[in-house]
Amino acid sequence: MTKTELISAVAEKADFTKKNAETAVNAIIATITEALAGGEKVSIVGFGTFEVRDRKEKQVINPQTKKMMTAPASKAPAFKAGQALKNAVNK
Repeated sequence: MTKTELISAVAEKADFTKKNAETAVNAIIATITEALAGGEKVSIVGFGTFEVRDRKEKQVINPQTKKMMTAPASKAPAFKAGQALKNAVNK
């Protein structure tokens, strides 16, 4: 499902116009992004949890030169599905 398809589905289910649904979807995405950028965890009961995980510095092989190099430490967004979402998917 693409973002456009998601907006259309939200508009249909919530009886919104597509413009209002797009505003709502964009607001949700922006709010989650801002919270993660600020180091916060976002938990949506029944759906899941968004969080930022630290990645350690590690040695990797450069595929072009085949030489070892160091990949710097970084942060990555992560999502852990809630039990209700897992159950819905596994019906």
